[in-house]
Amino acid sequence: MATDAPHPVVTISATYGAGGSRVGPRVAEELGVPFVDRAIPSAVAERLGLPLPDAAAQDDAGPHGLNRLLRSLVGLGPMSGIDLRADFGDRSFAEATEEEIRRHADTTGGVVVGRAGAVVLRDRPGTLHVRLDGPLDRRVEQAIVMEHTDRDTAQRRVRENDAARRAYVQTFYGVDARDPALYHLVLDSTAVPLEACVDIIVRAARAVAAPAPARV
Repeated sequence: MATDAPHPVVTISATYGAGGSRVGPRVAEELGVPFVDRAIPSAVAERLGLPLPDAAAQDDAGPHGLNRLLRSLVGLGPMSGIDLRADFGDRSFAEATEEEIRRHADTTGGVVVGRAGAVVLRDRPGTLHVRLDGPLDRRVEQAIVMEHTDRDTAQRRVRENDAARRAYVQTFYGVDARDPALYHLVLDSTAVPLEACVDIIVRAARAVAAPAPARV
């Protein structure tokens, strides 16, 4: 018998080197929902009237200063081909991002990595919130393998991106992204293989999204 089960929605908070960029798309693929991270930057840029320059002009240098860190974190910056010229002193950028996250959650479902998704959707039923993390040294080793980079670069990116992710959540929402109370699942993705993390998250997401059986 057909059901009207809602589309699964998963938010993934991942420290650098924990594999969020690998796990997120795979979870979306398995659940049959969009990996909405790819849609959010251009939608937010359009909403705020920001320019969208040539995406091929990517900046591989490490970010400097909180604003550039925040831009690289949320996908609106040189790393994604979008030059964000917005004032982080107001919430227009964060609010536009929130609207896009909620729009996808309420229509297509999807998987969101970062962008304080667990906070934005914390009161939404049927949404699974996941944290991927691991010891610093193992995240550096994993980043070296995943990004084909050297140790010094991986160590620098871990420091900078971890600081940016915490700053984004703290600046706009006043919470600590490391707080396990924000999440339903916290996985050490440097110890649990990434594909196993995908399987665990997919099973949990389907269970959370499934409507509760009627009581008799």
